[in-house]
Amino acid sequence: MTKLLILLSITVPFFFFFCIIIIRTIFKKKMQHWIWWDIKRGLRQLFDEKPKAPIHIMFALVDHFEPGNRNATLDQQKKRVDAWVKRYPKLAARHQDSDGICPQHTFFFPPHYDFHDHLEKISKLCSQGFGEIEMHLHHDRMEPWPDDELSLKRKILECIEAYSRYGIFCLPNNQKAYGFIHGDWALANSLKNGEHCGVNDEISILEDTGCYADFTFPVSNESQPKMANTIFYGKSSPLFPKGYDRHAISVKSGSGSTEGLMFIQGIIGLRWKSRAHMFKPSVEQSNIGGTDLPFRGRIDYWIRKAIHIQKKPNWIFIKIHGHGASSEKQVREVLLDRNSDDMFEYLEKRYNDGEKYVLHYVSAREMYNIIKAAENGEEGNPHHFRDYIIPRYVYLPERISSNPS
Repeated sequence: MTKLLILLSITVPFFFFFCIIIIRTIFKKKMQHWIWWDIKRGLRQLFDEKPKAPIHIMFALVDHFEPGNRNATLDQQKKRVDAWVKRYPKLAARHQDSDGICPQHTFFFPPHYDFHDHLEKISKLCSQGFGEIEMHLHHDRMEPWPDDELSLKRKILECIEAYSRYGIFCLPNNQKAYGFIHGDWALANSLKNGEHCGVNDEISILEDTGCYADFTFPVSNESQPKMANTIFYGKSSPLFPKGYDRHAISVKSGSGSTEGLMFIQGIIGLRWKSRAHMFKPSVEQSNIGGTDLPFRGRIDYWIRKAIHIQKKPNWIFIKIHGHGASSEKQVREVLLDRNSDDMFEYLEKRYNDGEKYVLHYVSAREMYNIIKAAENGEEGNPHHFRDYIIPRYVYLPERISSNPS
């Protein structure tokens, strides 16, 4: 009995101390906004039916592409854009997926940097088959500010009209559509004190102006949807901020469309194998940058997280993001140098054998279309559904691959 009391006197305080450290870390890293859902999701997957091979991997790299980041001079901006125009085709041309298609880079381009010939150069790059352009909106950096519903809608419509001079957002039927990333992750007024947004019902405005999906997340702060690592439909409300946490429903195969805007999220979680920290986990937020290198163990982690829609576990969606025009050269270089080269090479060797795994490089728009096909119960090769709902923008070339089957 004495030994038991001694043991308890040692272990109980240690246990409570350990719990306090965990809780403190959770709140310090702002993980309380997503970790409980992720734990629940992980436990549920233990009992779910395992996916049957082959597992189709849709891989998209979305870029918060801001040439004027950190008040860059015009000369600095031109050098950043020119680096992509010159170097990305050489990088992408060395790689292809199971469909014979090279990596697709989606440039989410902010309208407040739409001057000089930046957008023209990027659109020409995309017209060669290397990617697509979507909307990245920091509307707090555009006049007038602060915004209300009318001024925000006007800014979005003006962006659509301005970009259409290059065929961006333009569909063959003369309608317009776009994918969206909110600046500073402040979608639907989700940050404290209304920072960087100020409009609660933003999602309704996006839907009204032709947005097909949101690609803002993940982020480890209060903006992060509680439904982490999940593709879902969300709504907003004029009455309260961050409405997508109150009105959300997971996308499910065979269910047909659901009201709201589709949220296509990247991976968020705790990654124990990290080059930055040997003895403590890293918070994975799907970012590629100077301190977030895409090493092999991390790529394996993305695959294991297996973001998919309900009842379709053998189609998984890996959405990674970066800042390809960042003011920090190291951040920019990772997306254009051997790190990305090695990432694509590893994906093609490890996850494209045609039996266990089949790799598909997709744009943001193509990822949305393939999700919609899965939602509608479509089967077969996801490649056939790249233009399923939202057809190719008019500035893009015809899709040609070496393996059209």
